[in-house]
Amino acid sequence: MVVADIMRRDVEFIPPDTTVQQAAQLMGELDVAALPIGSRTDLRGIVTSRDILFRVVARGLDSTQVKTVDVMSSTVFSCRENDSLETALETMAAHGVRRLPVVDAEGHVVGWITIARIARTLFLEGRLEPEAVERSIGVPL
Repeated sequence: MVVADIMRRDVEFIPPDTTVQQAAQLMGELDVAALPIGSRTDLRGIVTSRDILFRVVARGLDSTQVKTVDVMSSTVFSCRENDSLETALETMAAHGVRRLPVVDAEGHVVGWITIARIARTLFLEGRLEPEAVERSIGVPL
């Protein structure tokens, strides 16, 4: 199985000038923990709930004034559609991230994959033990 088989193709992007409050509201509406900033052809970074927590809330900053571009993670790791799930997991583990944009040969974003989605898939295929899935996604099955 490869990344293209399980990735999300509908990716919601936000502009760099989006406030942290607006991003957090959208995360809640979409029930996601991260949003890519920019567009499919110009990925500028990713803002995560962790970025918001540590770079805004913990510092006592005003989320209505801080822009996501100022707190996003600008170093973005990615994978390709034809990468194996194991390769995507190895990339995540090597860089300490829980999600990856999926890019095509031109570097355009064509999808999104998370560690939780990979772990659940590998578990259902019998290639991952329940305890490993629980550790990777942080919740019991």
